Amino acid sequence: MIPIASENMGISISHLLIVMVIVLIVFGAGKLPKVMNDLAKGIKAFKNGLKDDENKGDY
Repeated sequence: MIPIASENMGISISHLLIVMVIVLIVFGAGKLPKVMNDLAKGIKAFKNGLKDDENKGDY
C-alpha cells in the first residue's frame, strides 16, 4: 500500500527539477526570461506596496 502522506513532506531537489522541467515545457526556453522578468517586476511592485502601506501609518 502506498502511503498518502509521509513524515518528510518538504520540497526536495528532485521536486524542484520536475517543476522546472514542466515550466520549460509550458513556457518554452524563449519565453522563460520574459516570464521571469515579469515575475520579478511583480514581486518588486508588491514589496514597494507593502513599504508604502507601512509609511502611510507614520504621519
